[in-house]
Amino acid sequence: MLTTMAASNVPTILRVIAASVKISNRAGQIIRDVMRQGELGIVEKGINDLQTEADRTAQRCITASLRRHFPKLRVFGEEDIEEGDLPESFLCLDSCNDVLKQKCPERLSKLTEEELIVWVDPLDGTAEYTQGLLDHVTVLIGVSSAKSGEALAGVVHQPYHNYKSVSPEQLTGRCIWGVVELGSFGIQRQQQLAGRVVTTSRSHLTATVIDAINALQPTHIEKVGGAGHKVLLLIEGRAHAYVFASPGCKKWDTCAPEAVLRALGGSLTDMLGKSIPYFADSPRGNSTGVLATVKDHSWYVERIPQAVKDDMLRY
Repeated sequence: MLTTMAASNVPTILRVIAASVKISNRAGQIIRDVMRQGELGIVEKGINDLQTEADRTAQRCITASLRRHFPKLRVFGEEDIEEGDLPESFLCLDSCNDVLKQKCPERLSKLTEEELIVWVDPLDGTAEYTQGLLDHVTVLIGVSSAKSGEALAGVVHQPYHNYKSVSPEQLTGRCIWGVVELGSFGIQRQQQLAGRVVTTSRSHLTATVIDAINALQPTHIEKVGGAGHKVLLLIEGRAHAYVFASPGCKKWDTCAPEAVLRALGGSLTDMLGKSIPYFADSPRGNSTGVLATVKDHSWYVERIPQAVKDDMLRY
């Protein structure tokens, strides 16, 4: 185990991810506790856009814990809520030693708290959470560069991983984390299925989304909830591409999944094949959609119809 003194010498980005791994585990427990207690406290933020007590409490846990660890870190969360005072029992001040022991990529090793931005989706897949599709739910904590806007590192936690195979008391969730140029951990990249499987939204399908998907001539379309869940399907070999030709996704939906996917050699861009910027003053919405793949990304970009790309540029 690393001592406090030794941990203080670890590059900041690794310390942020090490804390985020533990914090995401705590947030996952909060999400399961709210579901078990049965008082979801659902609020409608907009069309097909829900918020629950689990979203609110998990975000307070994540943001307060990160700020306790890193007072100079900028943290942006999905939910527009007052932080309020949290009981100490809701905070997580631990760090994951498995992360702290890694060798940091040289170009990331000197980054300071002020040079990093954290993007938090405390419960990605809220609609699915309320509908009992619990394997779609993830906790997302992404880290970007304040100078370049690049997604650098991320944590994707699944609170209900294997929930159909174990009793509720045995659930601990699964935590996947990654740093670009270092790798991703907690998940094994699997052999992809035959054919061309495209994953997309369950609830936000438009004519433009359908046109983009059909242009790829998929053998199967997997409609699921949550950006984090969709990217995990790519990594696990259960889909070849994640296609969402719509402005519905936000920065906190894509920063962590992008970093984890890129750390494994995959790609996540907008529908035009351009990088998504994660600057502090970037518009929160990804107005030109999301396209993610494990490999052959340019092939998918080239086959998106120009009409779809033009439509994206109208937002």
